[in-house]
Amino acid sequence: MMIGPSRQSDRKAKVLFGLWAVLLISPYAWASGFSLNDQCPPSFALDSNNQCQLRNLYQFYNSLQDQGLGGLKTALPNHRDGFSPQQIDLGRLLFFDPVLSGNKDLSCANCHNPALGFSDGMARSVGASGQVHSRSAPTLWNSAFLKSLLWDARANTLEQQALGPLFSEIEMGNNPEQLLANLNQVEAYPGLFAQAFPSSEDALVIANITTALAAFQSSLISLNSPYDRYAHGDSKALNPDQLEGLNVFRSFVARCSQCHTPPLFTNQQVAVIGTPEPEGMARDIGAQATFGAERLRGGFKVPTLRNIALTAPYMHSGRFATLREATEFYTKGRGHAVPEGEELLLHWHISEPNLTATELDRLVDFMGALSDESFMPKIPEQVPSGLLH
Repeated sequence: MMIGPSRQSDRKAKVLFGLWAVLLISPYAWASGFSLNDQCPPSFALDSNNQCQLRNLYQFYNSLQDQGLGGLKTALPNHRDGFSPQQIDLGRLLFFDPVLSGNKDLSCANCHNPALGFSDGMARSVGASGQVHSRSAPTLWNSAFLKSLLWDARANTLEQQALGPLFSEIEMGNNPEQLLANLNQVEAYPGLFAQAFPSSEDALVIANITTALAAFQSSLISLNSPYDRYAHGDSKALNPDQLEGLNVFRSFVARCSQCHTPPLFTNQQVAVIGTPEPEGMARDIGAQATFGAERLRGGFKVPTLRNIALTAPYMHSGRFATLREATEFYTKGRGHAVPEGEELLLHWHISEPNLTATELDRLVDFMGALSDESFMPKIPEQVPSGLLH
């Protein structure tokens, strides 16, 4: 059957219109092969405003300290959610892309490796220039619950936390002008930013870079460990050794839960505990620099114990290689590791619990029950810049 000129024109017009519509929706994605996910990550629900809202069983509990410190039916603090699926997915691509660093050789994932509990397995992290940082890389799991971030609590938002490493000479070694230039040179990124921030006239700006990174970090949820299942009513989720360790953890003798308070397993406070520095290193003053308070000299944020078995070595400078070593530190006595002549105002409840070797072993067993990677994000096979990560 022959198709007349007018019908051929109509057909051609429909095809062209279809192509135009696709390009209008995602012009750069069409050209580059990259587009952004329009679905929320696991544990999030998409609302009518195209925002991902966290959903979990802890939202059914009313009190932050129900049944006392260490109680099982305890609510979580507020979570930083409300990002769109596109913002979360853009943040995921940025997180794994070395184009963010000054020499285009280091991505966020180098120091926050998903395979290592979003840490890097090093006592002290190494930056883009090869310079060794004075501190270890903390985990990013559940970071959207935190009121302050970084070891010295100097960042109050996920966006502030992202700015620090990006523009630090000893971390990613970039600057705002170079970062924007590098991203604009990547074919896909202008269009991806336009998808993620459709109301922005100029979407590829520093504020949106940090918002996207914050959005991705907000999606890193770890709340389905054996401990969580036990807390929600599964009496067989913990084995006997882990259950014994939980009882030691919550006891008034060990008092672990006073600082590592469930269910986040941190009370989010700064504590001075007198952790020894690596051999030959001067005392890191920690939060004293943040708050200008002498009493916080040598103080650091109480870290979460979530996925702690995956994030060795331990403490702010990676001083202890194993969980057993870190646990032993707390039972050796108040201030035992503080050098002679050094004066620190140690946290009030650091005492001498004198735990037995068996109790220490059971604590390590219990902390192993805090591991959960069931909502591990998908690691991109390639990133928009084409650089290896």
